[in-house]
Amino acid sequence: MVAQAIGPGDPAPAPETARWPAIVSLSLGVFGLVTSEFLPVSLLTPMSEDLGVSTGAAGQAMTVTAVVAGFAGPATVILTRRLDRRGVLLALTALLLLSNLLSALATSYGALMVARAALGVALGGFWAMSAGLAMRLAPPRLVPRALAVVMTGVSLASILAAPFGAWIGDLLSWRHAFGAAALVGLLALVAQALTVPRLAPSGSASLGTLLRVLRRPTIHYGLLAVMLVMTAHFAGFTYIRPYLETVPKLGIGMISAVLSAFGVAGFLGNLAGAALAERGTRRAIGLAAAALTATSAALAFAGWIPLVAVGAILVWGFAFAMVPVSAQTLMTVGAPDEAESAGALNLAAFQVAISSGAVFGGLIVDSLGPAGIFMLSGLAAFLGLFAVNAIGGPAADGPCPQGAR
Repeated sequence: MVAQAIGPGDPAPAPETARWPAIVSLSLGVFGLVTSEFLPVSLLTPMSEDLGVSTGAAGQAMTVTAVVAGFAGPATVILTRRLDRRGVLLALTALLLLSNLLSALATSYGALMVARAALGVALGGFWAMSAGLAMRLAPPRLVPRALAVVMTGVSLASILAAPFGAWIGDLLSWRHAFGAAALVGLLALVAQALTVPRLAPSGSASLGTLLRVLRRPTIHYGLLAVMLVMTAHFAGFTYIRPYLETVPKLGIGMISAVLSAFGVAGFLGNLAGAALAERGTRRAIGLAAAALTATSAALAFAGWIPLVAVGAILVWGFAFAMVPVSAQTLMTVGAPDEAESAGALNLAAFQVAISSGAVFGGLIVDSLGPAGIFMLSGLAAFLGLFAVNAIGGPAADGPCPQGAR
């Protein structure tokens, strides 16, 4: 599992056929990471009670992961630029497994934060590398399909993570939920060890490279739009369980059902986002921003009506799920020659948005209550509409180039 330094001439050339088992193993790793990152969403109430902290403080289990991941993504790409990508990948997946075990065994708030920080390192490094690796495990004509398979891990995690966490937390305990997430990490580690070949680093990752990629208009305007829309989502989604408990006053069984339906809507939204992104990423991200603006208003001002709350949350799940695949497509279009660097910047933008949403959402939920969160969400999504309009250019309106590597 040790990452070795290898030269550009060491690895095998691009495969003539896709290495689907290896690509699926990447998707399994993404599933484990996304599940682990968002597991606290459905466990905030029992976690806060067990650890003796407020709901807002417990929500920072999301924040610390996001903050660390935002730095870890670019740092991993730069610091491991001379190492075999397979070894780096396995080390990061092993850290995913370890972080969940530490979370399950945490006896204090501080210990939980350390475990979640370790998850941030795994998340940042893995996510920054995943798109670039998928692009090297398939021939050019199958790259879009390979990326879609990897992103399926996000969709499945969106469907299963929150309701699974709520169910296990209610049936056993929140600690058992993290233990189950550790098992997913173990399965991903074994699958990757068996299927992923040695891969030399590609591109010329460095701080200078990241800055040059960031200066490309498609990249920096796209990242701004994504950050605003993602902030809108996570300001509300992080605290969705307390909201459903206190505003429409739903029971745990109904909350689990709503979260399951949210995940299904997200799966459908991911498919819709992929289809829209083939025609233009700006359209997909813009529709998501508009939908989040409208649903935030509904949840803030009429969420006490159960039917309104549930309907708005389902639309929310569908709309938000269009963003990750659209953002990933936008990055590969904007920087096909530096896929890992663009992936690191995209990861950093995602994590800044997640941490910002969780931090400000935590402040609002502790002062104004859960309903006030969606005012912040609506404002961020509305501002995102303006950023979407600034993306412009053919990259914003065209599909991912199949030969991008």
